[in-house]
Amino acid sequence: MNPTSRVLKNEQGPLSKHDIAALIARDIPQGAFVNLGIGQPTLVADHLSADSGVVLHTENGMLNMGPAAQQGQADPDLTNAGKVPVTELPGAAYFHHADSFAMMRGGHLDICVLGAFQVSAGGDLANWHTGAPDAIPAVGGAMDLAIGAKKVCVMMTLFTKDGTPKLVPECSYPLTGLGCVDRVYTDLAVFDISPQGVRVPRTFGITHDELAARLDVPLLAAEQ
Repeated sequence: MNPTSRVLKNEQGPLSKHDIAALIARDIPQGAFVNLGIGQPTLVADHLSADSGVVLHTENGMLNMGPAAQQGQADPDLTNAGKVPVTELPGAAYFHHADSFAMMRGGHLDICVLGAFQVSAGGDLANWHTGAPDAIPAVGGAMDLAIGAKKVCVMMTLFTKDGTPKLVPECSYPLTGLGCVDRVYTDLAVFDISPQGVRVPRTFGITHDELAARLDVPLLAAEQ
């Protein structure tokens, strides 16, 4: 855990996307090599403390990426994989896209943080296509990260806007990776995926029983 990262503004829940990002940043070990997926996971960069020693990798070819660029600081040639202007930290390195993917596939990343449409109780990940006829499929580097990173974390809201759970017994969307997810960070709870089942080490503004009643996935208490 990184004890000096930014504290959560609201621990009572539901968490905002910035609070989820701060929670993830706090849990990243000192000196880890980490990839942040496109979308909300990129917010984690803004919540890492300056002395965390965490080295951020972006799939378009950069190591030691810093937080998002503030207004007036943006360099159009310095972006993350989501085309968001970012900063660089001392010691930053640039390399070919192919070399970046070799790092991802070769097991050189300690952690990746990805968004998701669905995560199954067995740790399957679906995050590139909903199957909707008007949707534009976008795999990107998610499949490479899902199989290459030593630990795969997901950042998402627990329910869709219409109240449908995203943590499900089996994914109904096309899979990105099979049995690859280790931990899921959501606005209402943190879930650990294990061979014994889905553990809930922490909840935000909801009890374990209330959470279990809203999901079709059997939940284990943190100590089980």
